[in-house]
Amino acid sequence: PLLEWAGWFGSEGGPQSRSTSLGLTILLTPSLLLGLSYVVLMVSLHYCTEASRRIWSHLALVFASIYATLTGIVYYVQLAFVMPRLSRVEEEQIQLLVFEPFNSWLYAVDVYGYGLMCLSTLFAAGIFRTAGIEGWIRLMLLANGCLIPFLTLQMFYPPLIWGGSLWAITFPTATGLIALRLRLRQSTTTTPEPKTERGYE
Repeated sequence: PLLEWAGWFGSEGGPQSRSTSLGLTILLTPSLLLGLSYVVLMVSLHYCTEASRRIWSHLALVFASIYATLTGIVYYVQLAFVMPRLSRVEEEQIQLLVFEPFNSWLYAVDVYGYGLMCLSTLFAAGIFRTAGIEGWIRLMLLANGCLIPFLTLQMFYPPLIWGGSLWAITFPTATGLIALRLRLRQSTTTTPEPKTERGYE
């Protein structure tokens, strides 16, 4: 989004400007895939969580699914319906669906979805302990969860977007560390089966 705000993709620049067709494609295609991949990560985390802490992973998964659904609708509508009409300069037919920061209902749906994603990470923090790599994961998940007001209240006070932009640091750091933790867990729990004269039974 910072490149979009700088006007690199043809917009007028700044967080309040409308995106061009190029900007929508570059920004929203990976965002659409992000929601789906986050749900997959939460499912994986849920099944690797010990029973006594699974309430937290279950809640994290539920809110991750709602986040992916809401933002997925927003992004798919923009890419499949709005963008072709912007390319043909048919904006009069799609005014209600134009994605305009702070001034469109789809933007309100989008930031609400991201607020739920932050809520998901807040619950996910309850899974991890405070030592080692789990401590860092817990810290980043909590930090991401604390961004809820900066994301959900942007419609009322747009400058909050600058605080919400910290999501670009906290979220990928937290999810990257989770993926690393799951990978380490898999490598430590996977042991080769005993070999017999007839091979692996």
